[in-house]
Amino acid sequence: MTTVRAATRELLRSRGATTVFGNPGSTELPFLQDFPEDFRYVLGLQEAVVVGMADGHAQATGRTALVNLHSAPGVGNAMGAIVTAAANRTPMVVTAGQQVRAMMTLEASLTSVDATLLPRPAVKWAYEPPRPQDVPAALARAFHIAESAPRGPVFLSLPMDDFDVELDAAEARAARHAAARRVGGAAQADRAEVEALARKLMTAVDPVLVTGGAVDAEGAWDAVVALAERRGLPVWASPAEGRVGFPETHPLYQGVLPPAIGPLAQTLAGHDLVLVAGAPVFRYHPCVPGPLLPEGTELTLLTSDPGEAARAPVGDALVAGLRPTLELLCELVDKRVDDEAAHRAGDAPVEIPEADGEPMSASIALAAIAGAAPADTVWVHESPSTVQAFRDHVRVDRPGSFLTATGGGRGFGPAAAVGARLGRPERPVVALVGDGSAQYAITALWTAAAYRVPVTFVVPASREYAALRSFGRFANAPGVPGLDLCALARGYGVPAHRATDPAHLAELVGAATAGQDGPVLIEAPVTGVPPVL
Repeated sequence: MTTVRAATRELLRSRGATTVFGNPGSTELPFLQDFPEDFRYVLGLQEAVVVGMADGHAQATGRTALVNLHSAPGVGNAMGAIVTAAANRTPMVVTAGQQVRAMMTLEASLTSVDATLLPRPAVKWAYEPPRPQDVPAALARAFHIAESAPRGPVFLSLPMDDFDVELDAAEARAARHAAARRVGGAAQADRAEVEALARKLMTAVDPVLVTGGAVDAEGAWDAVVALAERRGLPVWASPAEGRVGFPETHPLYQGVLPPAIGPLAQTLAGHDLVLVAGAPVFRYHPCVPGPLLPEGTELTLLTSDPGEAARAPVGDALVAGLRPTLELLCELVDKRVDDEAAHRAGDAPVEIPEADGEPMSASIALAAIAGAAPADTVWVHESPSTVQAFRDHVRVDRPGSFLTATGGGRGFGPAAAVGARLGRPERPVVALVGDGSAQYAITALWTAAAYRVPVTFVVPASREYAALRSFGRFANAPGVPGLDLCALARGYGVPAHRATDPAHLAELVGAATAGQDGPVLIEAPVTGVPPVL
């Protein structure tokens, strides 16, 4: 006889999901009992940090992350991070312990009443198996749904007395079948529709390409670069994306579109065709009215997300896997430019800037950080007030090298950086996190120290909530309370340094990213509040 616990662990092994991110309580103990040696448990001190670490790990590895939370209180604490994971389209299976089945009707302590309603609508699917024997099949289904387009988090509520239940022969066979199943995807768009789009691209007078984070997430980076080079397309990045979808050192790269209706349309003026690949149309933030597109401009969206296609306010859409569709489109269009005209730009010589004041500006600080970090750095960014300085000085030129929170929540950066480095230990990870944002997930430093995860945390410390103060000026909302934050705590066993000038900052970043002994925190005092747009 085999138990639900044993069948569940075999299923997790079959999915490669042997890393568990969690913050356990009594309802999770049966799941964790006799924890296998080939599994890894990553402990976080707060549930939002747990989910954030899983988010970074899943995005860095491309594999679905497994999270184990504590009944309703744990899920409640994690909800902000689950919302962020949903916006990031991160494949994630979130499990939570539940009271024993015999006590649920009584609503005994730690019963999660209406457990499947609590995480909605942030999750794609929420379920509590009706019988213990259904746990393996439910878990298999959770992985399939999390990994299908559009990818995202799902939720399972698992009563704590299910894991000791023994499966009979037929139930054990069913569990093995569930573990063996795989569900494929990434279908190519209808050839006739791609041919029609190819004709549009070839007849357009001045077409433009807009790329989003799904290009990176779906492995379509090389395909989109090939298409841009073949047709000589200028390339803009869609606003507020969690990943980079085109090399920012490429001569065809134009920058990031503004996240507002009027300015975005104005930026695209003069282009008669806009091809959007792997991004919504469009992700806006401040309300600046205007036309959705310039007069006389057509738009076509390529996306694997049917919902994203349906809610686009303008243009046509093709719903299909990005990589196969872009590869076919590239085959069908004629070459427009010489190879020499679309080659990638070479690396510029690194120069450490001089200080421009006390404290230094964010631009000078970012220039020093960018110059000192290794070329293969994975950047995790959550410093809203330094976004423009980051874009000016850090040019991401390879896939899987940039992560940020798509949904606008805070606390993603420190936690995601730890998860990303656990998932990609061969690459240095630099987390650029504002002193305000860091406070939302400060306990991620404990996990980094406890597991000796070599993340370089760099904190541009303005000693205020600079991004929100700037937005308050834009929105004509002065005098908002709660914007002056205290300096980042240097506890949890993480070595911390305070940079005195750009040269010192570069020296600290260079040493930290070269080290493998554990995390380092570097505070870089900066000044200046940039405009919102």
